[in-house]
Order: sequence, then structure tokens, then C-alpha cells
Amino acid sequence: MKTAHPMTAGMAMEQLSDVVQRCQALADDRYTTEDHDVFTIAGRMCIEEGNSAQVLSIVLDEKNQDMVRCMGWNLLSPLIQVLLKKEDKNLPQCLAIFNHLLETCRPKELLIGLLEQLEHDDPDTVAESLHLLLNPLQKVLLCLGSRKASSLGMTLSSVLDQMAKLPIPQTKEQEEDDVFSLSRCCNDLIGFVRPFVLEAEQNLLSSETQSVNSNKTASEQDREKEDELRTELLKYCMKTLSHLLLEVQLRDPDTLPLSPLRTFATEILSTLSAIGESLSSLVFQPLLKRKQVPGFLEEEVRYPKKSLASLAHLVFVHHLAADTFPSVFSPVFCLRANMEHISLLLSRTEDYMLQKGLDLYEKSLVRVEDGSLSAALLEIKTFLTVPQNLVKVMTICPKHDLRTEGLRVFQLSIYKFDTEAKYRFFQYMLRTSHHSGVEGFIIKNIKNQINFALQSGNSNIWFEGVHLVLLLRMVFSLPDGPETDLLHYLDRIMESLNLLRYLVIRDKITENQTGIWTELYKIQDTFTKPLRVGLNMSRAHYERELHSTMETTKKKVKESVLSVSVGDEKLPNMTSESQIQALHSALHTFDMIESVLVRIEELIEVKDDL
Repeated sequence: MKTAHPMTAGMAMEQLSDVVQRCQALADDRYTTEDHDVFTIAGRMCIEEGNSAQVLSIVLDEKNQDMVRCMGWNLLSPLIQVLLKKEDKNLPQCLAIFNHLLETCRPKELLIGLLEQLEHDDPDTVAESLHLLLNPLQKVLLCLGSRKASSLGMTLSSVLDQMAKLPIPQTKEQEEDDVFSLSRCCNDLIGFVRPFVLEAEQNLLSSETQSVNSNKTASEQDREKEDELRTELLKYCMKTLSHLLLEVQLRDPDTLPLSPLRTFATEILSTLSAIGESLSSLVFQPLLKRKQVPGFLEEEVRYPKKSLASLAHLVFVHHLAADTFPSVFSPVFCLRANMEHISLLLSRTEDYMLQKGLDLYEKSLVRVEDGSLSAALLEIKTFLTVPQNLVKVMTICPKHDLRTEGLRVFQLSIYKFDTEAKYRFFQYMLRTSHHSGVEGFIIKNIKNQINFALQSGNSNIWFEGVHLVLLLRMVFSLPDGPETDLLHYLDRIMESLNLLRYLVIRDKITENQTGIWTELYKIQDTFTKPLRVGLNMSRAHYERELHSTMETTKKKVKESVLSVSVGDEKLPNMTSESQIQALHSALHTFDMIESVLVRIEELIEVKDDL
């Protein structure tokens, strides 16, 4: 109700007393809308103006209990504001009113009132509000009995939304000092959820016992209530995994012995187990067919992929719940299942997602024996999408540490393939990477495999003879023939030249184990001769540009910035000195390429003369 004039404290107390006296003679279903409005506005103002003692006496009066039960929850807002301030002189009276309302008012109305007070946009008030309200919310929810599941779900969703407003600690010191109060909120949330988890666990055990005993069967309605409670707790765990725990960087016990965030993560995994969710089934869901679970949630909604990836990271990287995780699964099986999770994490752009994807991939790989992954695994989609995602991390991720780590994990993955798988993988990467640096890295790996195969006792069919020749044809080619941009493809070209030089030195014409000598004429046609033409064209073009730039500089043209074209592209605007330096650098690169090419031509000529 809106009042025409501002209400004074005296007027508020008078109006509150009037409405209380009027309502004492009425049953709670007879209170009018005006009664509700006057009680709410006058009662709130009395508390705000410091008349809490008088309000307390009204609230505790035996004659007013029906009215308090019906309308008292409307006083929650000013009471909670006083409780949050802590130093208010009326704190004891307000606390007494608050506690009496929790004992007296209807649970559903209390729940609505408490949740309204939970919603704050200011991160500074979130932690204090949660700390104050979680215990009252727990008490109210427990009063709802078997009807509490949906209300619990709504409450947990609201709590997690509030916690999402808190900054994530980025350093060990921030977590130790709990500068953002996130650890405190996690501890409060653990205590809040615990009785509901225990109830769900007991219901589950009871249902299992009853199903064994054919003489006792739970009613369909009771089972639905139990399933609904477990479903809400499952949604809570999944949301926590896909948001808070995915963003948080947990620290191992050696770095931080007492970590509330690690304790919270452990508690989430324990909750999943308590409500009947097998951690191994969740992690290995991509490979295991799950039984159909009755309920209103579809599989994708019930078990979000991002949540399962976060779970896999906690289990395999941080070894949480390791004592409950079966050890019968082979490292290769674990890797196959985790590839789904790794692919999802590495497909994102957020640093923390990429970091967790790299961590999970590395931990999954290190348990696998070198040279044990067969080529058949490359028929599985994720064994191709993960390398593609890794290439993006290695080449376009802004963070240098992640690019470096991506390259290291990429190399580790190559070590785990057997010989045929390495061969097939190299073919695939040369076809699809479209990045000179990555192609150069693959060609270097091909050289290493050839070197290993040529050593005594290591002979194989994949990096010698016919199969190798097919791979070499992919290596010894220029993407655009003589027109190829030599600077753009420098890494690939240099590694190809180094491989060719190695082959003509290492493999004797009389043995020709690699097939290089029978293939040499094709390599000359598709690679060395076009490269020679391209070098001559590029050098001539850059020398002309250099001469032109130097002449322009000598003439002391007024413009301080020059624009120079090389090929079809304009080089970035820069001063003439910088432009000259860049052109000199390019010519030096051409000299470097030519020196290796000349050496190869000399080696071939010498071998041909033998």
C-alpha cells in the first residue's frame, strides 16, 4: 500500500499497534490486503527506525501468533539488513525476531523471503549474505519434508548464481587468505547441502533394500520424491563442476596442504557417489552405454559434457576420489574416454579451459606406454580433432606458456603411437595442418623416425621403401610451385631441405633403404628445381625493392613513412631504416635456404659420380 505522506516512526508504531489489535480478533484467512500492507510497511519502518524492542514484544505475544505465522515473513528484509551490519545496537532484538519468525512462519513464505534477500549484485555483500542465510534456508527446507526437492533445487541454483559473482583466487596467497571469501562460501555450502545428501543416500539404500525384499515395495509416489531429490542434487553437482570447479585452479597438497577449494571439490565427488552416481561411469560415459534413467531430464541435460570434462580433470589430474576409482581400466581405455573431454576443453578459447585440457591430455598420455597406440585409434574422431585443437593452441593462443605446453604435449602424443600410427598421423597432419611451423615440426619427426628405422635391428616397412616414398612425396613439394611464398613457408622448406640432406648423406645408393635414390628425379622436379626458380625470383624482387628503398632514402623524400609492396602484399608501414632492415633480413633468409640447397646438389653430384 502506498501512503500519501511520509510515515514517521511514531506513526509507524501507532499503525502497527492498530493493525495488530484489529487482526487479533480475526482468523488468518480473514486478513485483508490492507492489513497485510499496513503490517508490512509499519513493521518494516519500526525496525528501520530502531523500535525493534516494541516489534519483538508484538511478535512474541501469544495472541499474535496467527498473524505472525501469516504475515511475519514480510519483516525479513529490514531484519536481515540489521543482521548484516552486525554493529547495530538493536542487533539482539532483531536476531530474536528473526529466529522467532523462522520458528513460526510458513516454510514456503519464509523460503521466498529469504531467497529474495539472497540476491545481491554487489560481490562485497554476497559472502556475508550467504553466511547469514544458508543456515536459515536449510532449516526452512528441512521443514518442507518430502516436498522439498524443487525448492532445494531453486535454492541451490540461486546460491551458485551468487557465488559466481565472487572473483576466483589466482594465487596460492589469495586462496590462503581467502581474500574474496570464496573458500568461506564453499565451506558454508558444504554444511548446507550435507543433510540433504544424507537423506538422499539413506533413501537410496532403503530403496535397494526394499527391492531385494520382494515383500516390501516402496510406493511409486515415494520413489518419485526420492528420485526428484537425487535429481536436484545431481543438477547442483553438475552445475558446480561446469562453472566454479572448472574455473578454479586447484593446488596440490604439496603447494597448499589445507585447501578449502580442494576440499569442496572432493565433497562434490563424494556427493555424486552418495546419490548413486558412479564416478567411473560418469568419466567413461563416452565409451560406456549408460542405463536409461527415469526422469524428466534428457541425457545431455542430466550429464552436461562440460561437467564430465571437469570431473575427469579432477580425477586424473588432481587424483581426487582416487581411492574409490576402480584401477582395472587400462591406460589406453582411460585415454580413449578422456579424449572426448580433452577435445571439448581444447576447443574453447578461455585460458583456464585450455590449461585443463592440456593437463588432462598429458596425465592421460603419461600412463600409456610409448609406441603402444595402434593406427586403428585414428579411426576414432577425437584422435583427430584433439590434434587439430592442439595446433590452434600451438599457433594462435595469445599466451606463450600455453603455446609452449601445447607443443610439448603434442610431441608426447606422437611418442605414444606405434610405427604405423605415427606414419598415418604424419600423413594426416601434412594434409590438414596448413601451418608452416606445424608442418616443419612433423617433417622433423619424420626424419627422426627414418633415422631410428635405419639403425640396426629397427627396420620397419613404414619408414623405409615404398611406404616412405609416398610420405616423402608429401614432404618434398612446394604448395604453389615456384610462386610459393618462401618466407611464409620457411619452417616447412628448411625442415624439408634438412631431411633431404640427411637422406642423401645417410642412405647409400647401393642400399637405397629409404627409396630416396629412385625417387630423386621426382623430388628434383617437384621440389628442388621449383625451389631454385622461386629463390631466384624472390631474391631479384627483394633486391629491386631494397635498391628502390635505398634510392628513395638517399633523395631524402619528405615523407617519414614509406609503404613498400612485396609480391601482391603491402608490407606494414615503417620507417625507411626499418624497411631496409626487413629487406636485408629476407635476403639473408634466401641465402640460408640456398646454402642448404647448394650443399644437397653437391652431395647428389658426388654420389652420382660414384
